[in-house]
Amino acid sequence: MTTLVSPSLLAADFANLRGEIDLINRSEADWLHCDVMDGSFVPNISFGFPVLEAVKRISRKPLDVHFMIVHPERYIARTARLGAMMMTVHQEACTHLDRTIHEIHEAGMKAGVALNPATPVALLEDVLAEVDMVLLMSVNPGFGGQRFIENTLAKVQRLRRLIAESGSHALIQVDGGVNGDTAPRLVRAGVDVLVSGSYVFGAERPGEVIGMLKRLGAERA
Repeated sequence: MTTLVSPSLLAADFANLRGEIDLINRSEADWLHCDVMDGSFVPNISFGFPVLEAVKRISRKPLDVHFMIVHPERYIARTARLGAMMMTVHQEACTHLDRTIHEIHEAGMKAGVALNPATPVALLEDVLAEVDMVLLMSVNPGFGGQRFIENTLAKVQRLRRLIAESGSHALIQVDGGVNGDTAPRLVRAGVDVLVSGSYVFGAERPGEVIGMLKRLGAERA
């Protein structure tokens, strides 16, 4: 099997956004990860729907949209209209998480749920069978380029066991500090989807880095 790779747009050169997306289009990347930040749920602001809509027009990769915002349920319909494949919301930001998951599905998208580093995976036990993906943050969300939190590896293993016990088919995605050192360990621990920003976009040959990340899954097969 191969690992799914979702390069993080947040690390791209926004002065050359078309060129960066063309690079991803030509690569073996599976998805394009888009982080939407509001300056409230996380201490930073990234980009909103005008940028997402422009990206969708030129991206040939499915959009993997991660909302790090309060009240993400307000934007389900608009996210579906722009053509996102996956809408991921934070457990910590959703008062009625089960309802939000169902509304995402009803809008025609796959539903992901993200957990901050301090949030235990056990909190997803009652919705795990309903979600398509769980995103484990391996840094505290809000900024790129942070150091990888080592406890994420044990957290992946706990989540993998919980998925097996629940009969869920949810993928496990990890975002934060994914590089040549951490990626192989994450895949061995059970990660299905790697989000990587600066490690990909800052590389001399980003396409080769993406190909390397994809082939890590063969080690686990």
